[in-house]
Amino acid sequence: MDETPLVLDPTGRHRLEEERVLHAAEGPVLVDILGEKAWAVGHQALLMNLLTDDRVSKDPRQHWPRFISGEIVGKWPLYLQVAVDNMFTAYGADHRRLRRLVSPAFTARRTAQLIPSVVSNTDALLDGIASSQADVVDLRASFAARLPVAVISDMLGIPKGMRDGFRATIDRIWDTTSSPEEAVRATQDVYKMLNELVAHRRTAPGDDLTTALINSRDEDGDGTSLTEGELVDTLLLVIAAGYETTINLLDSAITAMLLNPAQLARVTEGSVKWSAVIEETLRYAAPVSHIPMRYAVEDIVLPTVTIRKGDAILASYGAASRDPDVHGESSEMFDATRSDMRHVAFGHGVHFCLGAPLARAEATTALPRLFSRFPHMGLAVAPEDLEPLPSIMGNGHSWLPVRLLPPAE
Repeated sequence: MDETPLVLDPTGRHRLEEERVLHAAEGPVLVDILGEKAWAVGHQALLMNLLTDDRVSKDPRQHWPRFISGEIVGKWPLYLQVAVDNMFTAYGADHRRLRRLVSPAFTARRTAQLIPSVVSNTDALLDGIASSQADVVDLRASFAARLPVAVISDMLGIPKGMRDGFRATIDRIWDTTSSPEEAVRATQDVYKMLNELVAHRRTAPGDDLTTALINSRDEDGDGTSLTEGELVDTLLLVIAAGYETTINLLDSAITAMLLNPAQLARVTEGSVKWSAVIEETLRYAAPVSHIPMRYAVEDIVLPTVTIRKGDAILASYGAASRDPDVHGESSEMFDATRSDMRHVAFGHGVHFCLGAPLARAEATTALPRLFSRFPHMGLAVAPEDLEPLPSIMGNGHSWLPVRLLPPAE
């Protein structure tokens, strides 16, 4: 890797310009992600090919020399993202074992069982917003964030007193403007809470995923169960991914509808379905823009570059989902009526997000109720004044100020 890399902005303010650079290149682009070099892939077809290539791994312990040598420990703010010991970073047989243990929690039947939780939590949040009688509300904080937190917490059996703490700490983990020292403290804090959750559910088991994973860890003796580290890191994966992706999906879908009143009118009258709004939001504003990292198990020779064995690869889901090779000149426009909404917002291949059906179900259940309850909503600031999340990874807004009623004449 001797090229001059494209330095990715940790604040997320230059996401569009960075995507255009990835699109303009014919193949992977060397980038600097908080001091580490990686080959970013922003073309949908190439990314999908690499995500299903056995020569590409997610396990840094086996396949990333800089991780193996200890060069990034305590120095790279995204260390936790690659160091976790769960199905997110597993390779081959280990990945299949871990995914098999978690996947029963995300079947179509289990997702359907969570819909009453989505409905009740949505209505409670909307009641709270209405009763506040506030003229302007931050819908990211008061709605888009609180709903997924409630649903995932119900799924995992997280006590109400621990939920706000998890949410705040996950925010710190996704913040890529943090220093390495701040990232270490956030990591320590989240593991403290995770261990408290496991200890609580060992003494007070319930009908929840945490208890099920604990039982798998403590009772199975066939060598295929979770280790203690895998148990805790699997809970971290479900919480972090379950929160952030759905929060950003709701945030971006609300924003897109408020900025496109003609399309909102078609959705309201029923000529465009909410499911189309969700898919176009996933394409137009993938909840996770970049996800670190993958690694070349051996040299991968491509027409424009050779990714050498041990090189890091960055899956740029946001850029690949807006690929002009797929969506043409309108790739940067939101259009819930477009016929082709292909995207990779939830990944592709063996690491495709298990929670994708739940995220879609939450959004298609909650958004109609929100817009029905407050049909006259409008942004309370100019679109250009919406602050992006301070993150290379997460793609959403720091806040979403919305006026619930039309301005007085």
